[in-house]
Amino acid sequence: MKLTFWGAARTITGSMHQLEADGKRFLLDCGMYQGHRKEAEERNRHFPFPAASVDAVILSHAHIDHSGTLPLLVKNGFSGPIYSTPATVDLAHAMLLDTAHIQEKDVEFLNKRHHRAGLPPVEPLYTTDDANRTLPLFQPVPYYAPKQLSPRLSYQSYDAGHILGSSTVLLRSTENAREVLLLFSGDLGRSRTLILRDPDPPPAADYLILESTYGGRRHEELGSAKNKLADVVKGTAARGGKLIVPAFAVGRVQQLVVLLHELTNEGRVPNIPIFVDSPLAVNVTEIFRKHPECFDEETLKYLADGGDPFGFKRLTYIREASESKKLNDLRVPCVIISPSGMCEAGRILHHLRNNLGDPRCTILITGYQAENTLGRKLVDNWPEVKVFGEPMRVRAEVDSLQALSAHADHLELLAWMKPVAGSLKKVFLVHGEPEGAAELQKAIQNMYGVKTVVPGWGEKFELV
Repeated sequence: MKLTFWGAARTITGSMHQLEADGKRFLLDCGMYQGHRKEAEERNRHFPFPAASVDAVILSHAHIDHSGTLPLLVKNGFSGPIYSTPATVDLAHAMLLDTAHIQEKDVEFLNKRHHRAGLPPVEPLYTTDDANRTLPLFQPVPYYAPKQLSPRLSYQSYDAGHILGSSTVLLRSTENAREVLLLFSGDLGRSRTLILRDPDPPPAADYLILESTYGGRRHEELGSAKNKLADVVKGTAARGGKLIVPAFAVGRVQQLVVLLHELTNEGRVPNIPIFVDSPLAVNVTEIFRKHPECFDEETLKYLADGGDPFGFKRLTYIREASESKKLNDLRVPCVIISPSGMCEAGRILHHLRNNLGDPRCTILITGYQAENTLGRKLVDNWPEVKVFGEPMRVRAEVDSLQALSAHADHLELLAWMKPVAGSLKKVFLVHGEPEGAAELQKAIQNMYGVKTVVPGWGEKFELV
């Protein structure tokens, strides 16, 4: 087997790893890179290989930085199967259509400005038609069910506990009468989080591709997130402002809804309206309801008792753009949760444009923000940022809530890989910024004595 790293190599986003085995070419993920706009445009629009040369894609989960360039792959000639878990297939359908729609609308908005400024028009990476041509290629493969990819290559997936349907993938090659086992962690979740099952322990493997998003860092406990959320809601309401929460439509929105539901029932937050402003988040929440096989025991019991963890009286889900625009005219405190989680696209940009300059308001960042994204600039307390290309002074309060992270932290990653460490020949660290990956690399080598590398873009390795 030959492994080449084309994405999430010494950076967080754009997960894409190429595997050549049994005379065929496969991709592990096909994700969208997020960062500097010009760099992201260049990386996302041009694949480093002919799209038609790819025989199949194995998708670890539906987050856009893992799935977001699949329609572009299809647009450029790919026509093979895309394998993933049933829940991921359902989520990817919703997310890719939404991403295409957002690109079309954002380009439409930008081109009006370009026209007035005498600038050339821009085009989306792909359109809704491209996304619709991608959807029939998805083939659901349940957890733990072996799937034959070619005569001498198969794979099996395990629950990664990161988001609904997320998987860790074990690939088994038997070329040249020799078995080689490659384990791809995907994005690894945490134990005892809201809604979802804990990550499965890893199976034995020879090689491991491991995410390193939180290398060198620890998370706070979940209980601290609930208390912090209550304090932020109360503080913003007391100032008469709006609480604007950029959140990933898959996982983070549902976590926040569950926490706000609990805080409401406990009387710990004031009686203000709460909005989830995103057609995608509405669709995703419906998909959550369809896949209880991914839920933990507590959530299953709540459902069995007739409860709905994703709906309560003060919560309103918004699909239509006309209803979203009405939120701008609200003059009372409220909570608005809206994707995207890194503030790079979608309705959240409009809410930021309307509220960043208001010192009564709070922007609450609830997840990891990749380098050079608008969300990262807000976390780093930039006094001025650009929204839709226009500079804006940041007068709103900016706070963060990192305990909700769906990624395993430094010690959780080390603990998860412990059962498989004794069989490993090499570990490849991906999906992390260089400093964090370097800290995790050092810890793995010191703790387990396993050779660990942080591959660069385009770096190739023979797995024997």
